[in-house]
Amino acid sequence: MAGVLLIIIGVLLMAPSAAATAAVCGNGSNYTANGTYQSNLAFLAATLPINASSSPQLFATATAGQAPNMVYALALCRGDITNVTACSACVADSFQYAQQMCPFHKGAAVYYDDCLLGFSGNNILAPSNNITQDNSTLFQYWNQQTIAGDPALVTADVRELLTQTAQEAAGTARRFATTFMDASSSAIPTLYSLAQCTPDLSAADCLACLQRIIGLVNATTSVRVGGRILLLRCNIRFEAFMFYYGQPMKRITPSSIAPAPPVPAPTTNKRLGSRPWVITLFVAPPLAVVAFCFIFYCRWRRRRYRKGKVRLGEKRTNNLQGGDELDWEMEAELSEFSVFDFHQIVEATSNFSEENKLGEGGFGPVYKGQFPEGTEIAVKRLASHSGQGFVEFKNEVQLIAKLQHSNLVRLLGCCSQGEEKILVYEYLPNKSLDFFIFDETRKALLDWNKRLAIIEGIAEGLLYLHKHSRLRVIHRDLKPSNILLDNEMNPKISDFGLAKIFSSNNIEGTTTTRVVGTYGYMAPEYASGGLFSIKSDVFSFGVIILEILSGKRNSGSHQCGDFINLLGYAWQLWDEGRWTELVDASLVPKSYSTEMTRCINIALLCVQENAADRPTMLDAVAMLSSKTKILEEPKHPPYFNLRVGNEEASTATKSCSINDMAISVTARR
Repeated sequence: MAGVLLIIIGVLLMAPSAAATAAVCGNGSNYTANGTYQSNLAFLAATLPINASSSPQLFATATAGQAPNMVYALALCRGDITNVTACSACVADSFQYAQQMCPFHKGAAVYYDDCLLGFSGNNILAPSNNITQDNSTLFQYWNQQTIAGDPALVTADVRELLTQTAQEAAGTARRFATTFMDASSSAIPTLYSLAQCTPDLSAADCLACLQRIIGLVNATTSVRVGGRILLLRCNIRFEAFMFYYGQPMKRITPSSIAPAPPVPAPTTNKRLGSRPWVITLFVAPPLAVVAFCFIFYCRWRRRRYRKGKVRLGEKRTNNLQGGDELDWEMEAELSEFSVFDFHQIVEATSNFSEENKLGEGGFGPVYKGQFPEGTEIAVKRLASHSGQGFVEFKNEVQLIAKLQHSNLVRLLGCCSQGEEKILVYEYLPNKSLDFFIFDETRKALLDWNKRLAIIEGIAEGLLYLHKHSRLRVIHRDLKPSNILLDNEMNPKISDFGLAKIFSSNNIEGTTTTRVVGTYGYMAPEYASGGLFSIKSDVFSFGVIILEILSGKRNSGSHQCGDFINLLGYAWQLWDEGRWTELVDASLVPKSYSTEMTRCINIALLCVQENAADRPTMLDAVAMLSSKTKILEEPKHPPYFNLRVGNEEASTATKSCSINDMAISVTARR
């Protein structure tokens, strides 16, 4: 936006936040209608409002296209805006206003009361080295009314107000501050001020930018009742009324006010002071009324809370049909649990569009969604053909909503309406572990340190489930597709539809006639006899370690040597001292040989045939965290002698090596 500027003034009076203050159009080159630059600008107009409103700092930058049609843009909402929908709408309106007031201009800066927007064909995103001298996006507006009083004193007070507001803003992480100057003892009226910089500026650059525009306040403009000076990277405003939301962050004392004299001690009314019962007579009844109202309010709030309150959505529903009724009293115990209306979920997922579909499991499809205020979600929708039903749905709601750990996925709420059974989770952008370790291209993104951190995170999550949670839980379906990854590739265990609560006194395990889970990760005693315990999860954990190390699934006759599964192949290589052949080719075994051998050893201990020989998760975490702890030699795992073409192996046993096949069978006695 360098060069000669054309300033187009929108609404110059103190308009509501929906109206634009001004647009500053770059008078450089223009783009052609329906060309590449315009399509790139349209893309930013669709994405930047959402990015800005969903950012904790209400600030976003973006680029679109390639040179010479690349567009650079930034958007910033005012720091006191708490309604993210209003922020998004303001940025979207700014794009439309720029198109109206600066048609076909490659660059423009638009200033609204609640937000600002800038875009250009030049790189405006990197903070400029000459930011204190940049006037290319400058706009000023001053109220026509003036402040009565000595101009010198008024100027001093206004400058003091703006200078301290700038210092406050530069000193905060968000580069935003609001202040006021109390005029109770001054010649000027009470003034309110606001200063803000884009959060990507350093404190020094922010202060320099603000000081630059404060320097434009002269003897003529300083006596105005209000005004604002705006640049794309910083702005300041003061008014004789409180124009921002919330209370001022700091009070500024006018330099023209002398220190206030000491406040004299209050005199005692002799007529009332000699009669304390008179004071009691007048004061006690109002206090009693206040206390009664407070108690009534607290009890009303408690009853309302127990009925359930939607925390992330705008409405809640209880319109369940038939016997599909959740225990809604549970909701009162869960501080972050919500019950959503079905129409909210439909709107958030664009009616479960294919574009928003993240994947599909035994429960049903999973969709990405976004609530109007910007919260991204993952929506798990029970499929009509799913072997899991309302029992599993309710089980997952009751379990995971009460579990809080950094390595467990967070359940935000649920929805149950007619045939629809839906779980709403936090959205994790990196999908699941299997998306990376079994893909030839993506697995290279996981170096050894990241893989080890994932192994340790899964172990910590399982230890919490088995020992430290409010409910002792056996997961029963632990596998890479149920390990989700956040922005920093931290693992979070998900999918608790098959989980079971167990007693801490029940060490031997429990037998079920209904064996459910996924072949390839099921412990042999559970797959064949229905016996499950915490050692069942330990077995699954061992399989996952081997898969993370090797990049191979625990199945397939052509990728595990002569064995039909990874367990036998890993055991053979370990037993023959050829463990490096097990490690994924994208890793460098020599650099981390000690850590890798320990992980293989721990994995083989976890997948031992006899459950009693397997460690607990407490033992596994201790072995992973200690480099000096001496590890036991593992025994051979189950199925280790099942080789390709071995006709003696039973069909039932072979099937246990097949991954990704969710099963639900009734064991015969």
